[in-house]
Amino acid sequence: MKTTDRNSLIAFPVLVIIGLLVALAGSQYGNQIAGWPLFGLLVGLAFLIQWIVFIPAFVFQTEKFFDLTGSFTYISISTLAIFFSAGVDARSILLYVLVIVWALRLGIFLFTRIQKAGKDDRFDEIKPSFIRFLNTWTIQALWVTFTVAAALVAITSTVRKDLDVFAILGCLLWVIGFAFEVIADAQKSRFSANPRNKGKFINTGLWARSRHPNYFGEILLWIGVAIIALPVLQGWQWIALISPVFVTLLLTRVSGVPLLENKADKKWGGNKDYEVYKRNTPVLIPRIK
Repeated sequence: MKTTDRNSLIAFPVLVIIGLLVALAGSQYGNQIAGWPLFGLLVGLAFLIQWIVFIPAFVFQTEKFFDLTGSFTYISISTLAIFFSAGVDARSILLYVLVIVWALRLGIFLFTRIQKAGKDDRFDEIKPSFIRFLNTWTIQALWVTFTVAAALVAITSTVRKDLDVFAILGCLLWVIGFAFEVIADAQKSRFSANPRNKGKFINTGLWARSRHPNYFGEILLWIGVAIIALPVLQGWQWIALISPVFVTLLLTRVSGVPLLENKADKKWGGNKDYEVYKRNTPVLIPRIK
């Protein structure tokens, strides 16, 4: 057995245990179904959906439905949370709408992108290995759990509070973040679709103010969601604040910025215009001027 496969085999139960611990913590003061915590059941469903779709994905060696499955999971567990929670209030509905709008937009965008590209080369070395590919789907389940934790805990909680300044502030941050993400993605898509830009890097629009404006928007909108959920969190439910922290660490330290920065350096490193752009443009937080 290869070292990578052995390590993945060890990692699998660790990922599941982490998901279980989050499920237990987030279930405190939450609604139940037949004596079972609703939040915990939804976390379990997030994992189950990934594992079910993984089977045909591995058999046919395809990653084309990976991102779409992630979005479907967000929509499914959020909808079930609203349906099975007692005393759903305005805060819960607001959080539900924000998650659904984000998930639909991102899912369609990513699915359309991979359909045009034909494949995602990040999966080339992973797909042939059963355990490594399975872990990728399991990590997606954990990603969904961590990211939507604040919204899901608030929706399934038995604690209800009227909309307040937290809801207003959080919603405002979500709108700004969502706008950044949508506009940045649209600008880059148009730039890449123009044959005259082949082999060039984008440094116009929001990309003139930040090297990763879409990631800035992503982080900001999940901070907004967490702020909306904040007033109803109690006890172990505070684990839900891992949501914006996780998104920030993931995008700035793991799979987002580091990978793209390394890829860009390999492609345009040494190019005078690129070096000037990199030196004068913030990595994440957009400059005002």
